[in-house]
Amino acid sequence: MDRTVHKRYLDYRERHVYFGRKMPILSAADFTRLSAELAVLDAQGDDRDDEEEERRAALLHVLLKD
Repeated sequence: MDRTVHKRYLDYRERHVYFGRKMPILSAADFTRLSAELAVLDAQGDDRDDEEEERRAALLHVLLKD
């Protein structure tokens, strides 16, 4: 795992203690995959359609970034 991704994963686990108690914690592999998907959607900027915007919001929620 890339060092920056690992640091973000550790930050996610810390946020999960406070904000994600009702959600199952993501594995490192799932976190990496979902973070990469979020990065692709973020890179699209204002070019996202409604479905992509909805998926981005869901990813932000799962990754505890909302």
